[in-house]
Amino acid sequence: MSQAYVLVLYYSRHGATEKLAQYIARGVEQAGLEARLRTVPAVSADCEATADDIPESGPLYASEDDLRHCAGLVMGSPTRFGNMAAPLKYFLDGTSGLWMSGALIGKPAAVFTSSASLHGGQESTLLTMMMPLLHHGMLITGIPYSEAALSTTQTGGTPYGASHVAGQSNRAVDDTELDLAVALGKRVATLSKKLQN
Repeated sequence: MSQAYVLVLYYSRHGATEKLAQYIARGVEQAGLEARLRTVPAVSADCEATADDIPESGPLYASEDDLRHCAGLVMGSPTRFGNMAAPLKYFLDGTSGLWMSGALIGKPAAVFTSSASLHGGQESTLLTMMMPLLHHGMLITGIPYSEAALSTTQTGGTPYGASHVAGQSNRAVDDTELDLAVALGKRVATLSKKLQN
């Protein structure tokens, strides 16, 4: 049997969501599990457009097997009008086979996001990303207030999941946001290990 891993699945357009994913993966590994970073290809309005099977740079594209065999999942997307971006939704819409087999039932899951403004729909994006995971029977976790940074953040970070506020100047992910991303990764990995035992 292969080593247990937490799948950190995300879509990123400008790099902030990817940065959060990298720090979530760091948290997963600090808690003693492998972090498997995966992304999804962009979608196109052009029906003839196709993406290469392997991206030019960065993590590989996620497969259904990456999802099927994970011990836990942390999923992220930039905020698009208060919801996840279309490429991630498109990928999830293709997972009905996993739903029918119950492959994800009982596995822990968490979500993360990035937005251009503080009130740009982060919390609704996090909540709506949870819905398909609940349909899959996953156990949703967030960030508890025992994480001190959650009470002091003036940018991203919510009890619903890690987040980043880019602002109009495309502000870099700050230390508080990164600390909360690491904490979320640790939490999912710790729960994954407990549930496997």
